[in-house]
Amino acid sequence: MQLLFLGTGAGMPSKQRNTTATVLKLLDERGTFWMFDCGEATQHQILHTTLKPRKLEKLFITHLHGDHIYGLPGLLGSRSFLGGNEPLTIYGPKGIKAWIELTLATSKTYVKYPLTINEIEEGIIFEDDQFIVEAKPLEHVIPCFGYKVTQKTLSPELLIEKTDALGVPRGPLLRQLKEGKDVELADGRVVKSAEVTGKPKEGFQVTILGDTKFCENSILLSNGSDIVVHEGTFDLETADLARLYGHSTIVDAANVCKEANAKHLIINHISARFMPSDMKEMLAQVEHYDFPVYVADDFAEFDWSDRTLVKRGN
Repeated sequence: MQLLFLGTGAGMPSKQRNTTATVLKLLDERGTFWMFDCGEATQHQILHTTLKPRKLEKLFITHLHGDHIYGLPGLLGSRSFLGGNEPLTIYGPKGIKAWIELTLATSKTYVKYPLTINEIEEGIIFEDDQFIVEAKPLEHVIPCFGYKVTQKTLSPELLIEKTDALGVPRGPLLRQLKEGKDVELADGRVVKSAEVTGKPKEGFQVTILGDTKFCENSILLSNGSDIVVHEGTFDLETADLARLYGHSTIVDAANVCKEANAKHLIINHISARFMPSDMKEMLAQVEHYDFPVYVADDFAEFDWSDRTLVKRGN
């Protein structure tokens, strides 16, 4: 799994940051990617990556402010123009369905793929045999959600050196063993799955929060997460503005992560008032916390492998 930040700015684009769009790359897990919010010109940002719009499987909108949705019509249309026939499901607050349908109808944009738009409420909004996605309302100036993605426990690793030693032939029997089934060999011997597999591996948990003040639901949704993506529109010196406009400081975000016993924090949704040279001072305000804190730039990518987070790119 990787997290790729296509846009990390707040309110409007700047020379340093485009508006909000975060990609959860699940190419290894399911051959697709999911997106959280879709600010203006998100499809332009995609052009600078290896992402293919037809691989976009799910799109989660936190709230209906323009810097989180103005990129939707263009991306939906381009996905169709590029010949993508794969279904796409959009999740978001009440009003997202009417806005998308009116925008597409008014501009005479007809998508050629199955498009499902789900207006959500608090609770589990998606579950299959691999993932659970839970949503909770946050505290912003308009209705806004945060999302927690939980990967279910992974199948145990097949210890191929043990199956080779026992003479298990390559093929369907190995798959059965990996699935937890005991198998009988041609000579009558029974090989038990537990003897040739490792322990099941825990999946990852990623919480991606929309715009919000410090609030209890942010903590509940982030509880135990491996990674929390939290807005940090302001810093300590501008905390009064954060309260006024329903936003958080980087310290608010770190306190959410601390209270939730989360393991890594990535800050996005940075006000255009902050220049790249200000990031060092912003990070200094949270350097005393005992978990890693990153400020994401556009096109920064974070790789999650073997329960370790590695930052790549910007």
